[in-house]
Amino acid sequence: MNVNQSEGRRGGQSVSHNMDDMCDHNMVDWEKQMDTLYTYFYLFLFFPGLLLNTVALWVLCRHISKKMKTAIFMINLAFADLAHVLSLPLRIYYYFTHTWPFGHAICLFCFYLKYLNMYAAIGFLVCISVQRCVFLLKPFFACRWRKRYDLLISVVVWLVVGMACSPFVLVRDSSQLTDPGNGSLSYKPQCFKDLPTRKLPLPTAVTMIVLGELFGFLLPLAAISYSSVRIAHSLLTAQGRDPGGPQPRGHANRPLSSSSSFSSSLRPHDPQTEAASNRQSAGDKARALRMVLSCTTLFLICYAPYHVNFLLYLMVEQGLVSNCSVRLATKQLHPVSLCLSSISCCLNPLLYYFLTTEFRLHLSSRASSLASTLISSPVGSKLLRKRLVSTEGPDPHT
Repeated sequence: MNVNQSEGRRGGQSVSHNMDDMCDHNMVDWEKQMDTLYTYFYLFLFFPGLLLNTVALWVLCRHISKKMKTAIFMINLAFADLAHVLSLPLRIYYYFTHTWPFGHAICLFCFYLKYLNMYAAIGFLVCISVQRCVFLLKPFFACRWRKRYDLLISVVVWLVVGMACSPFVLVRDSSQLTDPGNGSLSYKPQCFKDLPTRKLPLPTAVTMIVLGELFGFLLPLAAISYSSVRIAHSLLTAQGRDPGGPQPRGHANRPLSSSSSFSSSLRPHDPQTEAASNRQSAGDKARALRMVLSCTTLFLICYAPYHVNFLLYLMVEQGLVSNCSVRLATKQLHPVSLCLSSISCCLNPLLYYFLTTEFRLHLSSRASSLASTLISSPVGSKLLRKRLVSTEGPDPHT
């Protein structure tokens, strides 16, 4: 996938740095502002991201993993988001103090983890969208599907994404993390956006750009968009028919539930039964369409700006773009696009809650149960009685 991925660069000499000097771009003040942006933005993401993804994993793993067909992919997505969130305190520390005392390996691992999270999230969003589409349009295929297939697909996604993200580390010049040993008191190890990009041969740079844009952005976007179109077309087709009239026996517009799909094919045709079945099928498709459209929207908001900018950014870093205005705009847009890509770790749990009925109902029931437990406890009962007494006021007969 992509290979640029520095988040910028402040130390080290490179072709990009020399061309910035030729363009008379003084990026020092801008980079200080970006340090502040990264510090407060990651701090803003950390607490809600930690809470939302921890709760999402708890609900998905413990309570509804056997009930919901896309639960395995959602669990993997939540795990990828949580791993990225847990690395944010180290990023906050670096951008706030401008020092990195944690060593060479941890810096490169956190750097790698950012892009592993991004592309794992893209992969699992594609899996969720495609699976929803296939199961709705081919309900009997869903009957034969097993959870172990989802587990196998998840392992493949992690392996492919893990290997594809390894160039992010390989193209970084990590010499800035190593003490030159000359006794310089001004030496400070650098990490994240301050690691300079290695100069790559032109064929290698072009290959990385093409593969990154194709497999990291264009093909996933095409898969999610195609799933949305197919589900929307099927829903419009179902709504265009007479809801009270009979439907062809072999039509695909049947409920998503595998048991109801199979049993309905064994029953004699009844107009009222089939009308109810059609309404249930239309409801399933409408819910699936909302899920897939939400995946598409999240994909476009979080990942499209980054990948549009990535194409130019790698060319700028490799000295392939000489126009000063384009270089400046690309460098200034890059940190903003990276921040947008990190928002997904907070938006994905909201996707589970608002668009997955099982998740929402279970979380609501657990919240209600917890509230009832607190009220029925001795401490809760005592506090409740005190509140009732205070609201009623003093007895007028006393």
